[in-house]
Amino acid sequence: MDAPVSGRCDDRFRAVREEFATNFAERGEVGAAVTVVVEGRVVVELVGGWANEQTRRPWALDTLVNFYSAGKPIVATLLLQLVDSGLAGLDDPVASVWPEFAQHGKELATLRHALCHRAGVPAIREELSNEDLWDWQRMTSALAATAPWFEPGRRHVYHTNTYGHLVGEIVRRVAGEMPGTRLRELAEPLEADIWFGVAQGDLARCADVILASASSPATLPSNDGSDEASMILRGYFNPPGYSSFGVVNSAQWRMAQVPSTNGHGTASGLAHFYDALLEPGRLLSPDLLAEATSVQSAGYCPVLGEESRFGLGFQPTNPRRPFGPNPRSFGHFGTGGALGFADPDAGVAFGYVMNHVIPRWQSTRNRALIDAVYGSLSA
Repeated sequence: MDAPVSGRCDDRFRAVREEFATNFAERGEVGAAVTVVVEGRVVVELVGGWANEQTRRPWALDTLVNFYSAGKPIVATLLLQLVDSGLAGLDDPVASVWPEFAQHGKELATLRHALCHRAGVPAIREELSNEDLWDWQRMTSALAATAPWFEPGRRHVYHTNTYGHLVGEIVRRVAGEMPGTRLRELAEPLEADIWFGVAQGDLARCADVILASASSPATLPSNDGSDEASMILRGYFNPPGYSSFGVVNSAQWRMAQVPSTNGHGTASGLAHFYDALLEPGRLLSPDLLAEATSVQSAGYCPVLGEESRFGLGFQPTNPRRPFGPNPRSFGHFGTGGALGFADPDAGVAFGYVMNHVIPRWQSTRNRALIDAVYGSLSA
């Protein structure tokens, strides 16, 4: 059965619809959605394929799906808003708002370090279970008690899964609210359908994620601080379901708050979030947004296995994995190819989500859509 494609697309952007359909016909897409906003106007809002591979439930405009690390800039924005309001400072120690974090030499780790993957805690040392994963207090306490894997500020190591508990707990300590609550306050005025912790009444809207590969290891290696392999493996699999393997389609995972990894939403929700960032002062002040989207940390990352660079929660565009042709573009990929980004120079906000998760961030699917957007703009 051919995958259904529906929604709206301005004629100028018909190439986006064509590439979106080709993703299903030739590139292995199962279910997906893409939204493009240009200068505040929705020009593409397409959905296609299946939210459930077995029963062939069609993807709808309001279908939610796990978008993995595309949620990192969202939890970062919750903290940046508190910085904007004067309730916290980027170079304040994390321990100034979270005293328990000042253990084992982490006293000098700052909010800036936390936001740009330099805080020294890309993995938790204490062995944890998936029951711990559903308990915010348990997870953040274990993170606070972890001896750093490197001196905070000295290295650049992607905090794959701990990022959400690290930044999210700082948000909770400063604001007195969980990140999921703060996100509702941000998202609802934007009509942005994005969540940390899907409400029980919205679980039926969730698409099933289809993982192409990977499972958690039966046992973890020694947590000796000299063992970088242990740091990397624990970052992914401590608790075993931290990267979603084995739990991704469960109600527990969808309703939990793991902001680095289990953000759920629609393509439209991501696009409207980034469109709001392009409106000066709506979500963040222009100066702070410029700082957050510029390179704050760069170098070889042993987790990613490559040279990488990060802003404060955002990925600035880079030649190897560009969002588009313009140098001020910023956003974040998620595992399997989910993506939200903004381009201030072209006035573009983009959201793409899907449920067939293939390794790494960039794929022929999201690349084809991005190229079609910019081809349409230049035509």
